[in-house]
Amino acid sequence: MLFPDYRPRRTRLHPSIRRMVRETRLHPDNLILPLFAIGGKNVKNPIDSMPGHFQLSLEHLVATAGEAYGLGIPAIIIFGIPDSKDPMAKSAYKKDGIVQQAVREIKEKVPDLLVITDVCLCAYTDHGHCGIVHDQIVDNDASLDLLARTAVSHAEAGADMVAPSDMMDGRVAAIRQALDETGFENIPIMSYAAKYCSSYYGPFRQAADSAPRFGDRRTYQMDPANAREAVREVFMDMEEGADIVMVKPALAYLDIIYRIRRQCDLPLAAYNVSGEFSMIKAAEKMGWIDGTAVMLETLTAIRRAGADMILTYFAMEAARILNS
Repeated sequence: MLFPDYRPRRTRLHPSIRRMVRETRLHPDNLILPLFAIGGKNVKNPIDSMPGHFQLSLEHLVATAGEAYGLGIPAIIIFGIPDSKDPMAKSAYKKDGIVQQAVREIKEKVPDLLVITDVCLCAYTDHGHCGIVHDQIVDNDASLDLLARTAVSHAEAGADMVAPSDMMDGRVAAIRQALDETGFENIPIMSYAAKYCSSYYGPFRQAADSAPRFGDRRTYQMDPANAREAVREVFMDMEEGADIVMVKPALAYLDIIYRIRRQCDLPLAAYNVSGEFSMIKAAEKMGWIDGTAVMLETLTAIRRAGADMILTYFAMEAARILNS
């Protein structure tokens, strides 16, 4: 039998050759670890739907951040669980808010770790929406000032980067202007540029106590059926001053990551969200899949689609394996 000149098996037979010709690399440098900060002392509340993750008081948060840094993970992103909520999300931007405290502690104890903060209001409002509500409608423009104030308060606490996740129109421009006017022109913005109104966020909303108390977020987060709109959202945020753009979720939106990578030359992040994490963990627990292999295959797929960095709850688990 006559074979063609090129036989793919030739470069698959030896593990060293497979490594040499591998097109997509997954490294701890590509990973960002999400962490949940809560007040109190010696608090380590398990998140039932996210095995291995916790709501952490500051001493545990600092220890986990240090462990992540020791594994070669370059960055974390902090989500806060405040001790009080109100219609104007005052705990989001107060000087001694939980995120502000967490940033100061981590930057003091693990100074070389990049600390990113999530900028949103949903965990801090008593109605659970990502902006100010009037007559059960989220007021986009009235929310921008509070989002900008929140971002500035994080920068004042020592955050290295801010990441607005609210999906209000114009919020990147408002935050960029506020940071520049307060002397933080060197603080980059990682924008949740294409954030979909997804069913994959359930475990996160349990962890952050951020589920809406009425309605849903379809009026400001993206329709999962839309792709061209994601490109428009990304270019809007680029024009407003975003330094990094993000697609969220990742696994069900690999086509969006690929599309944006082809049209956008900014660094691109993807959020491997809580539901994606929890499904793999649940299937692993049932013995239906090899959880480690599926985790690495999933993260590699996100990289292969075009993401430069991945926010993932697998970060520490993956880093241990990649380092070994």
